[in-house]
Amino acid sequence: MRSVIYGTGGAGGYFGAQLALSGEQVILVARGEHLKALRVNGLRLETPNGDTVIRSVEATDDPAAATGADVVLLGVKAWQVPDAAQALRPFVGGGTFVVPMQNGVDAASQLSAVLGTNHVLAGLCGTLSMVAGPGHIRSAGGHNFIKFGELDNRRSERVERLREAFAKAAVNVEVPPDIVKALWDKFLMVTSFGGVGAITRAPIGVMCSLPETRRLLERCVEEIAGVAHARSIAMSTTTVADTMKFYDSIPHGGTTSLQRDIVDGKPSELEYWNGAVVRLGREAQVPTPTHELIYNCLLPQDLRARGKIAFP
Repeated sequence: MRSVIYGTGGAGGYFGAQLALSGEQVILVARGEHLKALRVNGLRLETPNGDTVIRSVEATDDPAAATGADVVLLGVKAWQVPDAAQALRPFVGGGTFVVPMQNGVDAASQLSAVLGTNHVLAGLCGTLSMVAGPGHIRSAGGHNFIKFGELDNRRSERVERLREAFAKAAVNVEVPPDIVKALWDKFLMVTSFGGVGAITRAPIGVMCSLPETRRLLERCVEEIAGVAHARSIAMSTTTVADTMKFYDSIPHGGTTSLQRDIVDGKPSELEYWNGAVVRLGREAQVPTPTHELIYNCLLPQDLRARGKIAFP
């Protein structure tokens, strides 16, 4: 398949690298110093098993690279999805389809509103990967996966082709029977992890090892499960216990992109993570006091990073 990675950050870079290593045609859309390094040196992927430099990828800053693509894997930040949809609109046609990899539960509907539902799958991924420098993706290892599916959950030919491409690349890939439930499972896991990590500035191993912080993390998970139930999302009765068990399996130094962005003073996905829990909870008339507290505490940092307020 001809795959365009639109937004070569931690997730886009990691999964794009795996496809390229398996022999798939991969085009990376990036910008700035990151783009320059990709063009000159190729894509460097650092994992616990060593470094690999992939020179077979094409790198560009032009959305027209999506013209004639089989699939566009969208790796931009959640707040950038509407702009990315508009940038891709002239170039997504024919059989091209877009798979969002953002955290949160809004991306597929935002893309569908601009590109049409026939050009959009729902998708999610998990990877402890980040941009360590220009042209350099660092993965902490652990759980790396991608899941996607048609918005109506039918098992289409294009879904199967993409699944086969990732399987060939030795990526943990799944087409869930209910993609909306899968999105909420991930939303519950990463939003709780990210919010507590951002206010404590601690990695997951520390959060899980301290009884007080572990209980805070568990309350976050419980609140999202309550919102999901109120919105008729078919969450498992063991969701909370399963999520806490999953946290215990993550490499102890693991952090989320939300936490790293807040710490680094960058714009974050706060509105689409903990902010979304608060918004969706209000719509469903379900209280989410823990997420509301986290959101309210982190909001000044996010607004400062966006240049909307200033303070020392």
